[in-house]
Formats: sequence, structure tokens, C-alpha cells
Amino acid sequence: MRKQIAAANWKMNLTYQQGEKLLNDILKAKISLSDHQETIFAVPFPYLIMANSEVANEKNYSVAAQNCYNKKSGAYTGEVSTEMLHSIGIRYCVIGHSERREYFSETNEQLATKTDLLLEQGIQPIFCCGESLSVREAGTQNTFVETQLRESLFHLSGDQLKNVIIAYEPIWAIGTGKTATADQAQEMHAHIRSVLATQFGNDIASEISILYGGSVKAANAKDIFSREDVDGGLVGGASLVTDEFLAIIQALK
Repeated sequence: MRKQIAAANWKMNLTYQQGEKLLNDILKAKISLSDHQETIFAVPFPYLIMANSEVANEKNYSVAAQNCYNKKSGAYTGEVSTEMLHSIGIRYCVIGHSERREYFSETNEQLATKTDLLLEQGIQPIFCCGESLSVREAGTQNTFVETQLRESLFHLSGDQLKNVIIAYEPIWAIGTGKTATADQAQEMHAHIRSVLATQFGNDIASEISILYGGSVKAANAKDIFSREDVDGGLVGGASLVTDEFLAIIQALK
């Protein structure tokens, strides 16, 4: 079975002390994860070492960075390299989140480079893709998302792609309270998997975890996650609330 993942994206929220308490409260619940399940906390850079230490002895609980830079090293004040992340034991990194694309003008080409740099360091990218409301209303969302995948991931080998997690996030449903229906989520996830199958073959495409991100909450997680091609969620606001995120973890297949 594909890895089923509940990924918390804290974004630029919580103080160090608040983040530490949230982690402790979630871990104290002692939710036992099966071998095919994983919970990942994508925390701000200053909290990575703390969070990694907190989950160190927990089975199938891990930590992700929320971003990395698209250069190996150099005079890039304020940026964080994949080598730095590797040096502190980080196993996952979110890249291409819609907020990074929109506010920081990240391109598909830059994300292809980030993907390569992460894989070189043995860090699994959580690659975000998704369309805006205008694209969805124009009915061109499938082509739009396919272009994101082609320009950022199609230079990889099949073996490399197996180390990438994909997160589909309809931008119109992030932080808006709107959520794609479970059927809409399944439709796009199935399309993404078919695009991957065309390039890399069905066997590899069937192994890739595809997460849904867009106003996932306790009330809708089980319905969304139940769909055939939805392998969990990349969760924003609800991941900052202990009981909400615990319920989302428990909704995994």
C-alpha cells in the first residue's frame, strides 16, 4: 500500500514555546501509526532541531523543512541549503507551495533545481502543485497542473521520482474555508497519477503518494482521504489545533 501521510504545515505561525507544546500534546496522544502511515511536521527553520528531537523516538513521525534554496551554497544571506538540512537530519522538505509561488515568484524551473538538490542529499521533496480559481473557472486546471509536473519533475528517473511526494493544493481552497469536494480531489489526484504513468509507467505512478491540501479539517478528512488516489493531506490551519490534527491523523487509510 502507498504511504498514507498526514503532513502539518505550520507556515509562519507559533512561537518556539507554542510549537514545542503543540508537538508534545500531539505526541502524548500516542496514536500508533501502521507501517504504511506517517505523520510529518513542516515547521519553521528555527524549530527544526527541536522538532526533530521531539519525534526522534516516535515510530513514523518525522519533520520537514518548509522550503530550501535552489543553490548549493554561497553568498545568499538568509537562505537555507539542502546540505544544511541534511546536516541536522531532516528527511523531508516542502517545495513549491502556492504561497512560495505567488509571494516569492518561484518558478517551475527553480523547483526542478530544488528537487535535484534535495534528492542529492537524500531528502524527500513534498512537491506542491495546484491551480488558482481563475484557472479552475476556465476549466484548464488539468493542463495547468500537468505543466507544473512536466517542467519540475519530468527530468527525473523513475527511481528518483519514487522519492518524491506530491501535494495537490487547489489554491482557491487554501485558507479560504472553501474545500474541493472529495470527488474533485479524487478527480485531480487521478489525473496527476495518469500524467505520471504516461511518463514513468503505471508501476511507478502507483507508488507515489499524492496528498490533498486545501482547508483539510477533522470534519472532512475521512471523506477526502477515503478516495482511491488521495493518500492523506498537507494540512495548514487545522494542524495548529491539537484535537483537529489528531483527528486528521486518525482519518488516514
